[in-house]
Amino acid sequence: MTAMHDFRQEQRGVAWAMASALVLTIGIMGVALMMDHGAAVPFVSRLQFAIRADLLVVAWLAAGVANVARLRFFSESDIAGSGGGPGSDKVRVAGAILQNTFEQASLAVAAHLIVAASFDRSNALIAALAGLFAVGRLLFWLGYRHGAKGRAFGFALTFYPSVLALLASAAVIARG
Repeated sequence: MTAMHDFRQEQRGVAWAMASALVLTIGIMGVALMMDHGAAVPFVSRLQFAIRADLLVVAWLAAGVANVARLRFFSESDIAGSGGGPGSDKVRVAGAILQNTFEQASLAVAAHLIVAASFDRSNALIAALAGLFAVGRLLFWLGYRHGAKGRAFGFALTFYPSVLALLASAAVIARG
């Protein structure tokens, strides 16, 4: 097996994982949109719901920070912090997971707030988005050590819901 063959195989695994996450995301978001019907919910109530649901999102960010701190505390080479040297492999991996989680959480929270502002009935959709984020982060974290295809489904399960939520919000806003 050549390096190029291994690379192509990894790419295929990533593509399948991401496509699967996209299909799952579309299905869950579709069900959530069908569940929210009836009278419009006041904006303040929608906003309050979104902020509360984002506890699931921010909890993953806190877990990432805590994991890096825990690893540094128990490592002689890492206890001085990132300014004290290159750091161990474990801390570098945990830092990469934390960095990605921060990026994804920023996008997700913004998307959830925009959904709350755009849809008259958004609670079921926001609950689905927050749930997808939490499951996606768990799978990303667990799959990280297995390479790109190991973490791709979890990555996509946090990324695609946010992007699709933004696109759906843009459509609602454009429609007036």
